[in-house]
Amino acid sequence: MPRRPRAAPGGLVYHVLNRAAGRVTLFRTDKDYAAFARTLVQAHARHPIDLFAFCLMPNHWHVVARPRHDGDLTAFCRWLANTHAMRWRVAHHTVGHGPLYQGRFKSFPIQCDHHFLTACRYVERNALTANLCRRAQDWPWSSLHARTPAAPAAAAAAAKGLPDLGGILTDDWPVPRPHDWARTVNAALTPKELDRLHASETRGRPFGDDAWLARTVHRLALQHTLRPEGRPRRHPPPEPAQPP
Repeated sequence: MPRRPRAAPGGLVYHVLNRAAGRVTLFRTDKDYAAFARTLVQAHARHPIDLFAFCLMPNHWHVVARPRHDGDLTAFCRWLANTHAMRWRVAHHTVGHGPLYQGRFKSFPIQCDHHFLTACRYVERNALTANLCRRAQDWPWSSLHARTPAAPAAAAAAAKGLPDLGGILTDDWPVPRPHDWARTVNAALTPKELDRLHASETRGRPFGDDAWLARTVHRLALQHTLRPEGRPRRHPPPEPAQPP
């Protein structure tokens, strides 16, 4: 069955996720993280998009971004994943071992109101949720850390062989970032927020209020993201009529 074309027109904000295949650990050491970070910076230079948030996790990564033109998101993510996979296989001496990623990246559109802030919080606190750090801003492979005063300056980062991740971040957010953003990110999301985000992440369902969701689903032909998962239930055949 042919794959459904990806609907990602420019001007919308998207949450993007890609995960390793076969439970492979993508990032085993700081060297692995740094190698991906350099590829991320290069992908941004080749295919510029507005990058608002990101977080690298041991076996997957998240990005919140806005492509400027139709096709930009696919070009950026395709180059990023393909280049990283090729370099990772070479570095780990596993060339020819099959795909590194599960498949195409997953993505879903985000409404530019408080839903945008919720999605960015979810991404930037990912390492905290997984108990990889005590505070979200302490995770060095995230946009929240790259924005903090404790993050190394571009010259210091370059001296250590690290890319300037703060340099690729777009500060002109579609929704003003609260001045106490780090504290906001460290506050836990509600179960309702998490449930809706997980549904969007799993199904590619737009993340926003009901009216915006309906308009976006219609505009991008994403009606399939609203259907229940799995095969449709088959109704049992009617009982045969009993003789009188």
